[in-house]
Amino acid sequence: MQLNAGLVATARLAASGLALWGLSQPGLAGDRALIDYVGFSPDFRYFAFEEFGIQDGSGFAYSNLYVVDLASDSWVVGTPVRRQAESEETSLAQVREAVADRASSHIESFSISVPVEIAALIGDGVPDTDARSLGFGAPGYLPGAVSGDYTLELDTFETTATSPCAEWFGVEPLGYELLLSDSGTTRLIHRDGGLPRSRGCPTDYRLHSVVMPFQGTTLSNAVAIISVYPGGFEGPDRRFLAVPLGL
Repeated sequence: MQLNAGLVATARLAASGLALWGLSQPGLAGDRALIDYVGFSPDFRYFAFEEFGIQDGSGFAYSNLYVVDLASDSWVVGTPVRRQAESEETSLAQVREAVADRASSHIESFSISVPVEIAALIGDGVPDTDARSLGFGAPGYLPGAVSGDYTLELDTFETTATSPCAEWFGVEPLGYELLLSDSGTTRLIHRDGGLPRSRGCPTDYRLHSVVMPFQGTTLSNAVAIISVYPGGFEGPDRRFLAVPLGL
């Protein structure tokens, strides 16, 4: 569930003839969105999070707030709530505040009030990991107490996309597959078909975290957060996908 906030910048890139931006060049850098977990609804059906940052190319602040229906694995009507500054004079804090104000009716309608517990996290500063595997369990009350022993495995493959990725970036778009292992059994959580326009032209995916609602820390309520890297104006950007694990 992710909307590529850099599609406009992507179109500008294609028009400028810079399609072969070369992922390996150290001088190029996209924007790396951060994430804020807003919370769950009391029945644990709805989950909200915000991605935000400074857009590459323009240097303008942006924020996107998503409310996800975990039962149907879809955005609720009217979301995501998005805002992008029109100049560098508008701060990131101002943009985030504006999105929070606009999204307040959705947050209230779905009673998003339950705090988030982070069951597992691969921080952006963790070295020497491709973030393709992440072990986790449900947090307990005592130090080190964990219920369950699960492992997420992430894989990627070339697929088709609505956007003309080869024309814009000279590479085929990637989809992802997510598997969950538990006590010797493995379950397919998600496998992409053709990608929606909202995904843009992904060049990579990484496992970011697993979150659960406070006092509802079971696998049936768990949500995997995946970093996705669609092409942007100056290089691959980072956005987020929320994937329910309890379906």
